[in-house]
Amino acid sequence: MRIHPLSELSVIVVDAEAMEQLHIQWMDLPGPTDVMSFPMDELRPPAKDDDAAEPPQGLLGDIVLCPEVAKKQGEDAETQHSMDEELQLLTVHGVLHLLGYDHEEPDEKAEMFGLQAAIVDGWRAEKGLTGPSPAPTVS
Repeated sequence: MRIHPLSELSVIVVDAEAMEQLHIQWMDLPGPTDVMSFPMDELRPPAKDDDAAEPPQGLLGDIVLCPEVAKKQGEDAETQHSMDEELQLLTVHGVLHLLGYDHEEPDEKAEMFGLQAAIVDGWRAEKGLTGPSPAPTVS
């Protein structure tokens, strides 16, 4: 993904009440959500055709996760996966948002969710985890 290896991000885990407050404050939407991303330095990888350029180092931003929502989503998902598996998926989802990916438009969604699945599947294979990868629960 061509991000500098010393770039930083924060992962914050909150309860449903705190997540609901963030969701209302930043998105003007009621209720808790699963993951929120707050980009900081607007870091973007160098262009694909610029092999010589080194990616800049910096602070990617913050990812806020809500395990209570993740647990329910995992249980309700097509793949009925664990809270841990849902949090893995949501963490990747949050990082992709920090990198500028979005899923508002169908073509953006296809790109982001395809990359998300490839990252989660690759990580699971590397760790020797068996069974189906968690189905996306964020839309």
